[in-house]
Amino acid sequence: MTLAQDLRLAVGRLARRLRRLYTDGDDNLTFLELAVLQRLERLGPASPGELAGHEHVTSAAIAPVLRRLEAHAFVTRAADPADGRRSVMTISPPGRAALQTREAASIARIHDALSTLTPAQRQLLADAIALLEKVTAQL
Repeated sequence: MTLAQDLRLAVGRLARRLRRLYTDGDDNLTFLELAVLQRLERLGPASPGELAGHEHVTSAAIAPVLRRLEAHAFVTRAADPADGRRSVMTISPPGRAALQTREAASIARIHDALSTLTPAQRQLLADAIALLEKVTAQL
């Protein structure tokens, strides 16, 4: 195989495992639901349309995600102060707590996996991360 194929396969396997690791939780949140929560936490309140755009999905696809997050009380919906016809979603304290719990659990699992590496292997991995970021920027 070529380096490009090896990279695609290895990164693809890693991405699938990280995604599964991150979505494992008692609340059964999907990856898209978690992505919406993360976006709201990082960027603040947003309209459903803005969230759909950021996540590269349709408004029809984001609607059930937001309803489910509201049902879990992970987000709140309010009228947009600038345009009352539009709603704005905000992450709630339980939503933040769910993200923090998920993040801590996944980072602990990754840390455990990294602890099986030698110091030299960990340094190689650290160096590879910078290269992966550079390749990512070129794609």
